[in-house]
Amino acid sequence: MNPVMNHPLKTRQDLVQAAVRLLEPLKDCLTPAHARMIVGEGSAHYSEDVAGMEGWSRALWALVPMLIGKCPEAEPFWALWKDGLIHGTDPDHPEYWGNLFDYDQRMVEMAVIGVGLSLAPERFWQELDENQRQNLFRWLNQINVYDMPKNNWRFFRILVNIGFRKVGCPVDENRLREDLDMMESHYVGDGWYFDYPTKRDYYTIWGFHFYSLVYCAVMDREDPERCARMKERARLMAPRFACWFDREGRALPYGRSLTYRFCQSSFWAAMALADVDCESVRWGQMKHLLLSNLRWWLSMPIFDRGGCLTVGYGYPNLCAAEGYNAPGSPYWGLKTFFALAVPESHPFWQAEEEAFAAPRVFLDEQVRLLLTRDEANRQVVAYTAGNHAWEHMHEDEKYEKFAYSTHFAFSVTKESTTLVKGAYDSMLTVRRRGKDLWHTRSGCDDFHLTERDVRFTWSPMEGVRIESVILPLDSWHLRMHVIRSELPLELAEGAFSVRKDWAGARPCDRISSVRIQDPEKAAAHGACGSSAIFALKGYARGEVIHTEPNTNLIWPRCVLPMLLGEAEPGETVLLCAVYSDPEDRMPEKVPESVLAAAAALEREILGGKDK
Repeated sequence: MNPVMNHPLKTRQDLVQAAVRLLEPLKDCLTPAHARMIVGEGSAHYSEDVAGMEGWSRALWALVPMLIGKCPEAEPFWALWKDGLIHGTDPDHPEYWGNLFDYDQRMVEMAVIGVGLSLAPERFWQELDENQRQNLFRWLNQINVYDMPKNNWRFFRILVNIGFRKVGCPVDENRLREDLDMMESHYVGDGWYFDYPTKRDYYTIWGFHFYSLVYCAVMDREDPERCARMKERARLMAPRFACWFDREGRALPYGRSLTYRFCQSSFWAAMALADVDCESVRWGQMKHLLLSNLRWWLSMPIFDRGGCLTVGYGYPNLCAAEGYNAPGSPYWGLKTFFALAVPESHPFWQAEEEAFAAPRVFLDEQVRLLLTRDEANRQVVAYTAGNHAWEHMHEDEKYEKFAYSTHFAFSVTKESTTLVKGAYDSMLTVRRRGKDLWHTRSGCDDFHLTERDVRFTWSPMEGVRIESVILPLDSWHLRMHVIRSELPLELAEGAFSVRKDWAGARPCDRISSVRIQDPEKAAAHGACGSSAIFALKGYARGEVIHTEPNTNLIWPRCVLPMLLGEAEPGETVLLCAVYSDPEDRMPEKVPESVLAAAAALEREILGGKDK
């Protein structure tokens, strides 16, 4: 059941109604004293008890801005969640949230309560009696006692402490300053922050910038110099991040924590909250980026039968989740509803929606992405190298693919034993001939990105070194690899995955043509789009792989065009042309312009070598 299907989402009141419909099913998920929210089965690395508290708190990311924005529709929900706040912080109550320890997940969930204290103190503080206030302070203040990671988590302590300041509770000013300085030390330029240890991804957007802008909304008068820096960095980020969205409102599926879904557009809500105007992305463009993203997401099958959000991306999918994704985790996406914290009179709501005119090609060196789009802006494709990540699930697939698409998304690997289970779209994978597991890119020895191409050197396994070049050409891109191996290899290279039919699909959505095997190419196309890979040098044949279900982020069942081949010890050169189109349009052959670019690239890379 989708509680917001076909909702218009054009006005502030539309957004209020969407929030109500998203929150309504959660009432039945509350525990008897309303201090936890149990939305489903499954687990994270923390206990179910903590996960229930997490679910309760994440609903507040919509409820708090409704309270700040004086939305009367918030009142029935606040009556329940205020009960939970009182009981969860009462050490003598059966639903007490408990005592913390170092690196505790509950620190994450304290942040929204801190925001409530800062921006809606009349609800989060003044409505409580003296004993309830002291319970709330004592429970929250545990965040100042225990250790936490040196990453975006420090913002959670910042938000709690500025909440304390606003309601007159004791604050460790030295610790607050230390945390703020640490978060600012993560700034690397051009609007980008890195998250510990080196990640550059959506956490810059829905972590560092979102919380910075909340800080500005609270502390602009008390800390004007720091707030001015934070706002200016957000202005620098705005036109860069706007390039991640296509005309349908879809943002780039890239990196970890994608189950937060429409949190992708929370940055634009925070810009409105902190009243940060921006010449390069006007209010109407911010409004369109937020609402079109939300419209797309809320039309997707991302709910269970009770109307609750599920863990996954384009559909329920635990395969792609991280170990910190409990059943209530997806409700972090409600941060986008902070647009409701500003009144109807704010220029964000007064402006007419306006599409952002993104450049066809944009190189963002800080995040190591070369972003391209077709002339009609039907899809954004990002080519990447050098943004290696670790610690969480499927990080090679989430950061190391050769290309990421807003339309085709990407797939994660279930097992590395077969190509079917590996679902290696937008990757070159190799293994020792006749044995071993398949290996893909997992870090680069060196890399170089320009507005023309992406180049990187990598080693998928011991004894194998590969130099790769990716050259975007509108709906096409070229890939060239020079493989130097001490081993005999099998190799496979994938284009984008394409949805195939499933029960209940409309006939026009089904794959209309699939070339299962061909000596020169592999292709699949239908109403959901077209994907093909053409062999220009070094491959043996093309084949369409029917990948393991629930590996692709958007489509549960897919086919994947791949080129297959072998490499003897020594040097092997591979060259292929990859085509993608969101519509059912499939060329029979590689255009002359692409072939000419391939020949020029081969001459450039191989020079005087025997070609």
